[in-house]
Amino acid sequence: MNREWLPIKTTPWTMGLILLALLILIQSSELPQRLDYWLFDKATTAAPAPLSSQVAIVAIDEFSLDRLGRWPWQRTIHAELIEKLTSAGAKTIVFDVLFPEPSAEDTVLAGAMRRHGNVVLPIHLSPPTAHQLLSEELPAPELTAAASSLGHAHVELDEDGVARGLYLFNGLGNQLWPSLSLAASSFPGNGSDTHPAPPFMNVRDEYRAVPLVGGAGTLPTYSYIEVLNQPPAPEVFEGKTVFVGATAVGFGDILPTPFSGLSRPMSGVEFHANTFSALNQDLLIRRAPVWVSPTLTLAIVLALSLLLPRMRPTRTIAACLMTVAVLLVAHFSGLFVANLWIPVANALLVPLLALPISSGFRLAMTNRFLNRQLDDLARSPHISVPEPSRRHPAQLLEHFQALLQPEGWLLCEGPNTLSRRGLTTADIPGNLEAGHWVHDSNRSWIELLRGNTTYTLGLILPNDLSREAIQRYLRRLHLKASEGHPKKEKPRENISARIERVRLATERLNHMQQFIRRSFERMPDGIIVTDELAVIRFANGHIEEWFQEPMPSLAGLPLARLLEGHDPRETPPWHETVSETLTLRQSRTVDLRIRNKDFLIHFAPFALPDSDQHGIIANISDISELREQQRQHREAIDFISHDVRSPLVSQLALIEQLKRDPSHIEKAQLDQLGRLARRSYHLAEEFVQLARAEQLTETRFYECEFLAIVENARDSVSEQAAEKNIQLQLQGTEDLWLKGNAELLERAVINLLTNAVQYSPADSAIDIQVYRAGHQACLTVGDEGSGIDADELPHLFDRYRRQKRSELAGVHGTGLGLSFVKIVVEKHRGEISVASTPGEGSTFTLKLPIADPLA
Repeated sequence: MNREWLPIKTTPWTMGLILLALLILIQSSELPQRLDYWLFDKATTAAPAPLSSQVAIVAIDEFSLDRLGRWPWQRTIHAELIEKLTSAGAKTIVFDVLFPEPSAEDTVLAGAMRRHGNVVLPIHLSPPTAHQLLSEELPAPELTAAASSLGHAHVELDEDGVARGLYLFNGLGNQLWPSLSLAASSFPGNGSDTHPAPPFMNVRDEYRAVPLVGGAGTLPTYSYIEVLNQPPAPEVFEGKTVFVGATAVGFGDILPTPFSGLSRPMSGVEFHANTFSALNQDLLIRRAPVWVSPTLTLAIVLALSLLLPRMRPTRTIAACLMTVAVLLVAHFSGLFVANLWIPVANALLVPLLALPISSGFRLAMTNRFLNRQLDDLARSPHISVPEPSRRHPAQLLEHFQALLQPEGWLLCEGPNTLSRRGLTTADIPGNLEAGHWVHDSNRSWIELLRGNTTYTLGLILPNDLSREAIQRYLRRLHLKASEGHPKKEKPRENISARIERVRLATERLNHMQQFIRRSFERMPDGIIVTDELAVIRFANGHIEEWFQEPMPSLAGLPLARLLEGHDPRETPPWHETVSETLTLRQSRTVDLRIRNKDFLIHFAPFALPDSDQHGIIANISDISELREQQRQHREAIDFISHDVRSPLVSQLALIEQLKRDPSHIEKAQLDQLGRLARRSYHLAEEFVQLARAEQLTETRFYECEFLAIVENARDSVSEQAAEKNIQLQLQGTEDLWLKGNAELLERAVINLLTNAVQYSPADSAIDIQVYRAGHQACLTVGDEGSGIDADELPHLFDRYRRQKRSELAGVHGTGLGLSFVKIVVEKHRGEISVASTPGEGSTFTLKLPIADPLA
């Protein structure tokens, strides 16, 4: 392989050396150790150890300290506890309580211990002072003699401060003491002399990780004072090993565990009880020998270094993932099946590092190659489309027919006529030259060579002002068959098959595809690009969506035919607009209507850079929303010119009348002036509220209570209802919290209630109900009015829409109230509906999503 194409060669040596170097660098951090701890914690907490039925805890808790007084308690109290547990049938009693100082009550406690026969006491290894050597702290001599066994109470904290296990043996010099749990289970005596060492040296042996039953409080625990004060309980303690120790806050050992960390640490007595439970079921976990982890890591490094450089990228990922999976299975199988803790962190890091390293080698190689290809593409920046000179004459004739709409034509293959209309072979001029047009009045002729075959093509053009422009356009077309491009030599370098395919695909990639994919496809407008014959060569997704034509059928379709098929028109015809764009090279802008939507299509001619080829870019913009806004604007102008202007003119006329005779102002005139002013104000308020509703966004939403909103709206229209003696009956007691704008929601409810009052007869009732339905807050407003005709229901929420029945009855509105309600509801992602029966009344139902559907 040429080094110019592949600057870094992926080999087992390069892969292996880089992996080893990174692993050595990672060893300076705590990452591998923390990863091993994390895997152990996740495994043991996901599948906690089963609880042994032979263990229980008597806890020195806060309640016991409160009843028995401050610590230390008299040893007669502990003797009394032993007597109670003896009576209850406890098999073994393990104290996680130090008795280092002799006491006058030791005789009583020792006697109780001897009567039971299986009482284990703890020892503690610590220096007497900060400046003295480590020493063993044993129970008082009389208690030591009475104990069945002694055990050390030390729990090992790992480097991250979490307790995961302990040493089964611990001591000074050659005197090794078993742990409390081991002493309670096998009664090994007072130690072992199998590890000779200096008497001042702390010796620890046989570390075991403890699979815990759960977090603090999981084991069966009974309060010290309750066991002491109640009768013996054989059903609780008989045949069990009972651990006695402190669980009160601030008293005794506090051990973070994988279940709790520092949030809810475990007491020392609970940890020892967990250890005994695991020991009793043979579940304690041994650590694998030291050589296992580096050996496993080196094996993984060797395997991946040999395999990955030869694999495909997808198989590389699969191999790395498979390696991780195998290591995790081995780790978890060792923990749960063989009770063996295999540290796999370093081995796990190997595939996690190998994957990006292998990918980096491939990316470096690919990047170098792609850069060369991009440089080549940059040096020849031209867009290539199928040249007319490469098309079959029959296809050319079809395109000319779609583009120019000739009055007649003739296509001959040698002496044979393929297609004709209005022309015969006798009309063919004798001075034709291959690839050059000959124009005779409104007739244009050309001779085409395709291989060894000669074709003759003639057209009868429209005999009008466009003829000369069309003939100039035809002369610009290069229809003469060009000689084949020289065949490029294949590169001599031996590159991989994958890169070779990429290179070939890059060579086949043309600038038109780049232009389309990088620019046109993401434009907000629809884009169509044609060639010199107005045949579609590209259309973006908007065209496919708006015209509902599949993309394969768009490519190769004449543009004029596409437009005529969806928006046929006679003046001016589409082919004329398209052809003039090409022949006159002038832009055109035309209205277009497709499936009841309004569009604006702009035709613009273009020339390819460094080429004589031309075409059309058609930009289609969706102006339906703009047209709708124009319609609404016209409606608003009409509304203002009539409904707003009318009361203002009446007010001015009334004011002029009062000015002419100010001494005779009647109350009726002032009342009328007030009504007109209120109507003008009401119209202005409707416009303002509608504008606010249209501009509402969720940034102005906040928590609001729906029932309170409806109650406020009811209070706002109560005076209006009282004038007609209409009762507003509100039903609803549940608080329904929404995420919305309370002010506009209240205005919307007021509009509904106001309409109900307006259209209801006097001495009637309006039923208002607020309730919850699923995840929605609902409001229904039912009146006993005249109802709404069925043909008016679909247009009820349109702007400026008024009911004929209401207008005839003398109830005049603006036609904006219900439109405002609908906009507010839609802005809150809700819905509104109406049910009405003429003569019986109407019921409006409003539904809004509640803020917390799970509450």
